[in-house]
Amino acid sequence: MTFLRHAAMACLAVSALYAAGAQAQPAKVQDGILVDTHGMTLYTFDKDAANSGKSVCNDQCAKNWPPVMAEASAKPMGDWTLVTRDDGSKQWAYKGKPVYLFAPDTKPGDKTGEGKGGVWHVIKP
Repeated sequence: MTFLRHAAMACLAVSALYAAGAQAQPAKVQDGILVDTHGMTLYTFDKDAANSGKSVCNDQCAKNWPPVMAEASAKPMGDWTLVTRDDGSKQWAYKGKPVYLFAPDTKPGDKTGEGKGGVWHVIKP
């Protein structure tokens, strides 16, 4: 019985380690731009200072430009880091800049936020 218990515990430990290391990137490159896992275009905002660790797009701004949220347990990987939003939640950042979607983009491939107000830009890796 002890052997089975130890074997079961070892399997659980390996599974937990695998799950912790199997974190997927929050985006992929498609047609030369970054898109989320659903193929929706990702943007950065010029008013966000790179590597500041926070987003300045809150309230109504965040309704129009939904932040790409990260799980509380998410860890930085490669060019992807995390910023803390005003409410304490975590948001993905690419090369130090917080990442957003654009609410009027309704289907994969839409890029209607490109150049909005001269401060919103599609992310081209």
